[in-house]
Amino acid sequence: MGGITEKSYRKTIIACFAAYVVQAIVNNFVPMLFITFQKEFGLSLAQVTALVTFNFGIQLVLDMVSASFVDRIGYRASMILADAMCILGLALLTVLPQHTGSPFAGILISVMVYAVGGGLLEVLVSPIVEACPTEHKEAAMSLLHSFYCWGQAAVILFSTVFFAAAGIGHWRIMALLWTVIPALDLIAFTRVPIAPLLADGEKGRSLKELFSSGIFLILMMMMVCAGASEQAVSQWASAFAESGLGVSKTIGDLTGPLFFAVMMGISRTVFGLKGKQMNLRKFMAFSSVLCIFSYLMIGLSAVPAMGLVGCGLTGFAVGIFWPGTFSIASAAIQNGGTLMFAMFALAGDIGCSLGPTLAGAFASAAGGRLGTGILCCIFFPVLMGTGLMLEKHAASGHNEDLSCR
Repeated sequence: MGGITEKSYRKTIIACFAAYVVQAIVNNFVPMLFITFQKEFGLSLAQVTALVTFNFGIQLVLDMVSASFVDRIGYRASMILADAMCILGLALLTVLPQHTGSPFAGILISVMVYAVGGGLLEVLVSPIVEACPTEHKEAAMSLLHSFYCWGQAAVILFSTVFFAAAGIGHWRIMALLWTVIPALDLIAFTRVPIAPLLADGEKGRSLKELFSSGIFLILMMMMVCAGASEQAVSQWASAFAESGLGVSKTIGDLTGPLFFAVMMGISRTVFGLKGKQMNLRKFMAFSSVLCIFSYLMIGLSAVPAMGLVGCGLTGFAVGIFWPGTFSIASAAIQNGGTLMFAMFALAGDIGCSLGPTLAGAFASAAGGRLGTGILCCIFFPVLMGTGLMLEKHAASGHNEDLSCR
């Protein structure tokens, strides 16, 4: 590889870790400002909801179309473009709302710009790490995804501290400060080595070939369940803490989403550091059972604090679902290529949208009881465990051993 050593690729992996922090920034910073936007710019609840819809909607579109141009322009150019769009979107957020005829239009344009960057990152980062010539790829994938959790925790914690110290009115300064990380990541990706996902002469599978595979379809279902199991609790954790414990929004953010993110980060970090001694499928099976138990705690506990503990346990349980499914897919489906990772990102993002939507709808039907709404989504972790059994049975003929070696 022209003198490029495995040690050189460690810098690539570190840059990918930072890229997931960037994605956490663009997904979690603006939602912390929704109340501020309503007060400062007179946005309605419907307009605020539209910001979330457009953010994840554009990321879904990128999941579908990115494979067609990523392979043409290359992973390096695509990563640089992704970081640049994240920087631009956050920067535009500080100027467009007050310099356009409609503040909502200004915010929406900013969100759409950084959503392009976030969607690209979702598709690009995992295959770049998978292609790096390193051992214990399952552990590396879990550790990679832990940085989204730590990034989410950092955004919530540092933004909350900044707003408490400087005042929420200075949110534009915080937005510009968060552009530093994607800027550094962009510089890193102009220099780090990037290994090809497919060997010379190899061709990735077509969409028809992928959807003709039973294992692929099972793994797609698992990705939907991974995203849904996670976000059905994560997106409602702050409201659950506020309503259940009767605390302020600031305390709700710290005890709800932050607690969830930290526990999910711990799960992924534990497997990332100790995965070489662990069996991936067994850890995922245990996590499925734990997730079902934690949903029962949230929905059935009469003590609000115990329900909050259930939220934290959910974070730990779902931590391995997303990266673990990626790792199983990489081992089970040879030459999946960029398209395979894009399809899995699409399935995961569909789950991320479906989970909280159904939880909210079930809660509304239950008279606003969030715990009941989340409990009604317990079929997602149940399906996750079922998918693991189906995939193992389907793959048994290949004599695969997904213990981290």
